Amino acid sequence: MLGRTALSLGVTAHRLGKNVTFYINEVASPVSRSQTPTSEQHRPLMLMLPWMGSRPQAVAKYCEIYFRTGFDVLVVETEVQDFLWPRWSLDRGETLLELLLSEPFDSRPLLVHAFSIGGFTFSQLLVHVCQDVQKYETLTQRIKGQVYDSLVVGSLETMAKGLGKTVFPRWETAVKQLSLFYFSVFRHQTVDYFNTAIDAFWNTPFTAPALFFFCENDPMSDPRAMEEIIDHLRKRGMDVTAKKWADSTHAGHLKRHQQEYLTTLDMFLHSLRLAPLKAKM
Repeated sequence: MLGRTALSLGVTAHRLGKNVTFYINEVASPVSRSQTPTSEQHRPLMLMLPWMGSRPQAVAKYCEIYFRTGFDVLVVETEVQDFLWPRWSLDRGETLLELLLSEPFDSRPLLVHAFSIGGFTFSQLLVHVCQDVQKYETLTQRIKGQVYDSLVVGSLETMAKGLGKTVFPRWETAVKQLSLFYFSVFRHQTVDYFNTAIDAFWNTPFTAPALFFFCENDPMSDPRAMEEIIDHLRKRGMDVTAKKWADSTHAGHLKRHQQEYLTTLDMFLHSLRLAPLKAKM
């Protein structure tokens, strides 16, 4: 959860669960913006899924972008055990679905911004939706835009390398080898779940416009695999925008290429025509 010092003036934090925090943008409240309670219920909500091990100060910078444009933000964090034992993250995905279908979120347009392994957490939610598309039809219709930053895509080795860099950077090589051994021993409890989540993402029922940020030199995100996903989604008829850098940092594109990142994101958000945005980024 973001520390109080990291919060914008007029933003309040509400802890909804161990890894779920709801940030209400009071500046965009019905009173301050002369809105009715009904229109407040339809104010867009940003569902943010940060990278594993993200620091509050880093996540705060992304939240600030959406606070400035008038959004509330729901942050859902991923823990290493959710990735090592995907059955748990699948259960968390179902819990997140239930939350999004309950008050005060059940009628709000949704945008998704997932980083790195946060994309896996979101894919676990997609698994449930794919299993019962009719049940979650109203949620599907509420998804108005999707932003994916540094998704972990590629081989199983790519995933293991990501664990090493994220969890124990000093012992990256050892963690990578141990992870590969772990995945081979518990293949049915891990790799099979990974494949199901990947299939759900490739065949996502969420067809709202999507924006992908990635780079050529990311060891945890194979650029060729990213381009395959983007091409596949475009062939399905989705409106997909891609921003690729030759040289950047995993989940660090905003820091490395701030102006390009903000300009691309700003144009994308305005293209969604959800509501008048409060300010340019």
